[in-house]
Amino acid sequence: MLEIKNLVKDYGNGPVLDGISIDVDRKEVLVIIGPSGCGKSTLLRCINGLEKIQGGEILLEGEKINDESINWSEVRQRIGMVFQNYELFPHMTILENITLGPTKVQNKNKRYVEESAKELLDRVGLLDKINSYPRELSGGQKQRVAIVRALLMEPEIMLFDEVTAALDPEMVREVLDVMLELAKQGSTMIIVTHEMNFARAVADRVIFMEKGHIVEEGEPEEFFTNPKTDRAKEFLNTFTFEKK
Repeated sequence: MLEIKNLVKDYGNGPVLDGISIDVDRKEVLVIIGPSGCGKSTLLRCINGLEKIQGGEILLEGEKINDESINWSEVRQRIGMVFQNYELFPHMTILENITLGPTKVQNKNKRYVEESAKELLDRVGLLDKINSYPRELSGGQKQRVAIVRALLMEPEIMLFDEVTAALDPEMVREVLDVMLELAKQGSTMIIVTHEMNFARAVADRVIFMEKGHIVEEGEPEEFFTNPKTDRAKEFLNTFTFEKK
């Protein structure tokens, strides 16, 4: 579904991404882990067109999407992204925040969008907050709203960039549960996370990055129980894992 070929991203001080190649199948959940500064978030931003690349190709369903002629507004309707910071408009209600894109950008019927919004808010346990403002919600609730907002655009693939990094520990679980449910429903997702137990539970495949390179990849059980590279072993030894 998504092909990344020899991707290079350089801010001028040497490559942040140095020839990255990844394929993602439909309904696959790919989790990307690695130390801070290894290029994980930059990779997602390149896929979503938020960073200009210096080399390589990105193809969605066989169509090259990193050409100068590409309309990124249209591409981002197919590739949804959820960030660390929720980016909700403070002066709008939750319903207004999440329906803005589908009604204004995609020109969908307002009544249809609002009904879909209610269904999704109900699924993530936030239907009672539909007329609330962002300031009235906790961090975990805001992040769930941000996920619903992305889902309402009906993207083909979802990118999650360390969406729990800014949350208090007790709020992390409620957001991860929503993402686990999406995975069970067959959503195609690329997830950057520091939550190793979550990564192990949700991933179909894990990629470990360092210094702009893919160091190791594999199925989650194999990767987390028997990493092949010394660097992956060293990285995983800094985490405590839940017993199965």
